[in-house]
Amino acid sequence: MKKLENKVAVVTGGNSGIGLAAAVLFAEQGAKVAVTGRDQQTLDSAVKEIGHEAIGIIGDVSTVSQIEATYKKTAETFGKIDVLVINAGVFIPGALADFTEEEFDKTSDINFKGVFFSVQKALPYLNDGASVVITSSALATMGLGGTSVYSATKGAVITLAKAFSIELAGRNIRVNILSPGPIVTPIMTRDGATPEQFEKAKSGMASKTVVGRMGNSEEIAQGFLYLASDDSRFMLGGELLLDGGMRIKS
Repeated sequence: MKKLENKVAVVTGGNSGIGLAAAVLFAEQGAKVAVTGRDQQTLDSAVKEIGHEAIGIIGDVSTVSQIEATYKKTAETFGKIDVLVINAGVFIPGALADFTEEEFDKTSDINFKGVFFSVQKALPYLNDGASVVITSSALATMGLGGTSVYSATKGAVITLAKAFSIELAGRNIRVNILSPGPIVTPIMTRDGATPEQFEKAKSGMASKTVVGRMGNSEEIAQGFLYLASDDSRFMLGGELLLDGGMRIKS
């Protein structure tokens, strides 16, 4: 039997990268899938790749009024939600001395506030026994120059998952964290990096892991599937770290 047979899953930021890989795998495992993103073209492409009658919904998690609309459309189309992956996020690097208030607010609004209200607004649409998975990062507990704000927001959501798990235990809703390390995703080339710059960046990030390489989206998708399914039914408020040994090498 497929692990998500007859389940309804929502993946925010599911139009590319690890979110898309998770959505594809969920659909293959029997779920009815809705993905969100801020770009219609990439959403349309993602829905085509996912197949299985998946739907795409335009939405920005930094705008609270748009969050509930995502769940309402999903419920109207598929029914109430069994799996919620909160994956929408932004990475804005910058040194302490140079980081602007605008950059701080954008990072916090999407990576922290967006996560909090993505869970809060989902509550009326979640089935009892649902699984909520929040994407954090291996950087959440590391001190790496130029990533202070991003790392802090990713550390904050680990704390949210623990507190949410306690508050939602009465409904048997589990909230867990998946923390990827360096992963090859489209975001690496989105800003127009040349092939040479791309390979140099990959080499630099690979050197920070014990395994000596970056991970791929499909490997992370398997982690999402574990946390979404009953395989992880005894895990709540926990963190699944898939970083190739990045933390232990730091």
